[in-house]
Amino acid sequence: MRRLSFAIATLLAATAMAPLAIAKGPDGPAASSAPVDKIVDEGTNRSEVMRVAQYLTDVIGARLTNSPGMRQAEEWTQAKFREWGLVNVHKEGFEFGRGWSAKNASVKMVAPRPLTLIAAPLAWTPGTNGSITGQIVLAPMADEAALDQYKGKLKGKIVLLTEPADITDATTPDFRRYEDADLDKADTFQLQNGGGSANRRPSSASRMAFAAKRDAFLKAEGAIAYATMSSRNGKLVHGQNSQFQVGATPPLPGFEIAAEDYRRLARLAKMGAAPSLELSSDVSYDDSDTKAYNILADIPGTDAKAGYVMAGAHMDSWAMGDGAADNAAGVSMVMEAARIIKASGIKTKRAIRFALWSGEEQGLLGSMAYVENHVASRPVDPALTGTARYMNWSKAFPIKPGADHGKLAAYFNLDNGSGKIRGIYTQGNTAVVPIFREWMAPFNSMGATKVATGRTGSTDHVFFDAVGIPAFQFIQDPLDYGSNVHHTDVDTFDHLKADDMRQGAIILAAFLVNAANAPEPLPRLPLASEPKASDEFYAAPGAH
Repeated sequence: MRRLSFAIATLLAATAMAPLAIAKGPDGPAASSAPVDKIVDEGTNRSEVMRVAQYLTDVIGARLTNSPGMRQAEEWTQAKFREWGLVNVHKEGFEFGRGWSAKNASVKMVAPRPLTLIAAPLAWTPGTNGSITGQIVLAPMADEAALDQYKGKLKGKIVLLTEPADITDATTPDFRRYEDADLDKADTFQLQNGGGSANRRPSSASRMAFAAKRDAFLKAEGAIAYATMSSRNGKLVHGQNSQFQVGATPPLPGFEIAAEDYRRLARLAKMGAAPSLELSSDVSYDDSDTKAYNILADIPGTDAKAGYVMAGAHMDSWAMGDGAADNAAGVSMVMEAARIIKASGIKTKRAIRFALWSGEEQGLLGSMAYVENHVASRPVDPALTGTARYMNWSKAFPIKPGADHGKLAAYFNLDNGSGKIRGIYTQGNTAVVPIFREWMAPFNSMGATKVATGRTGSTDHVFFDAVGIPAFQFIQDPLDYGSNVHHTDVDTFDHLKADDMRQGAIILAAFLVNAANAPEPLPRLPLASEPKASDEFYAAPGAH
């Protein structure tokens, strides 16, 4: 018999005697204390969360949207849900763009000396069709005005597109857990901006438009390839690029080069050493199915008229690494929560739906499609797809509630790595604070203590939140998520914390059961309306 780790055994003992925190209504408590004991027992003694995570990472690996890895993950996760007894397991498609995968790639400096560099092909860029060799030219191109100065200077060249940033000293540890002071910072009320927390910086559209013009310029000038510098030190690479739609992918091979190697090349170019590179990338496109797919599965409720609650995590990753912390961790905890609830035989009044999103890394596209198709719509130009639709969606009014707007009682999301759950953001919903404090109480001894009124964004709860659904992201210990693994080639199974992920799956399962059995749906914020200027004083009577 395998022994539980000391940490998990201690947590189990502490929580086995704790009552299930529940919201109380006029008819009394929403549930007995029994479910939390079943959830903790199932989630510690028979956990499969790390098995799921290992298959997604070690076996399937990177899951770029519409790539072969993502297609394999779509099929495998559906099979697991069915194996565990969930129903209505299916995939829902939305228009995305090209499939892309890289079989191998290499970047070598051949002059002034031979040296293998750390690099990655940029996603959705074409391959080199064998090895190509060329001299590099440092040609920073931050805007259209910078293009003219390089006319006639790029033929046959490999172009370094950015001036390298100087290396800076680290000021924070690479690996850390939250202190109480960190958690307190999240408990700050923030006024909503009127368009929902899904708004992007206004310059995003212009940056994308410039990237397309720059790529066309490089092609017309006869450049043979281009490279960008990794945003992180430590020989970490990402390979990120968001030009994925059919007919809009870049025309030239593109690479991201590790920061240290990129700086070396730039220094050599500036001193006149004429560095040359040998590039090779073997990539494949797949336009046979331009739709991306969300995976959905249900545990039915006992009252068909009571609606449903929902949990989700995005399954897509970038092409480098195995997408472990981002976001096989969240997917594994969501799937494990489904397995725990089903295996424990817990019955709930409301149904519980589990969603594994696609296209999150390109702009929360999967969750946006679900919201549009089921929950609420906004008057966005139907011709807009992909990132352009994302950037316009949260600014469009009025919001028109859909068929599920009144049925969906709550949405919970996991997308901050494999760190222990330390609390939950309430997105400014002050009415849920006392409810969540009760629900969190049995897990205080597990380190989950903070119910924070602050808002957090950039993941799949934001479109639900933007249309008035009570939608929440859990607060998780950062570990080395932001410092090293997020979107990089070292985002592998080794960086996942098993005890933390078991804790996360247990808490998610308990929150879902509580929300599904609460006498009333969770309180909602008012539905957002188009913001109007309100900072001017009224004119005095008779004033002109």
